[in-house]
Amino acid sequence: MGGDAAVATAREWLAEMQGYVRAIDYDGARAIFREDVVGFGTYGGVLDGLDALVAGQWSNVWPTIRDFTFRLDEVRAGRDGELLWIACPWDSLGTGPDGATFARPGRMTVILTRDGGRWRAAHTHFSLYPPTARG
Repeated sequence: MGGDAAVATAREWLAEMQGYVRAIDYDGARAIFREDVVGFGTYGGVLDGLDALVAGQWSNVWPTIRDFTFRLDEVRAGRDGELLWIACPWDSLGTGPDGATFARPGRMTVILTRDGGRWRAAHTHFSLYPPTARG
């Protein structure tokens, strides 16, 4: 699969993930992750396994953000056989204790492997942009 095909596959996976984040649908998102995933996050440090990722990252972040959006026109991706890597910036609005929102831009990388006929995340790394890079 060449670059354009890898990017198209990446966009499909990211669009699905975006929908789960916006809906706060942990069960739906589980279907596109491996049970043995290792994740780095904006909240959790190193999270081993899908249950740890849900409890230590997703459940602490997804309910506190709005309008989570991958910048699909800025996706970078590549494929080698049964492995697909993706790098993509994203935007969201954080919600403060008073309900006020604030810009919360970031970037992510993910490594997907083919598992049961689907692309599933084996590793994810989500991080916020440093304040000086937020422009």
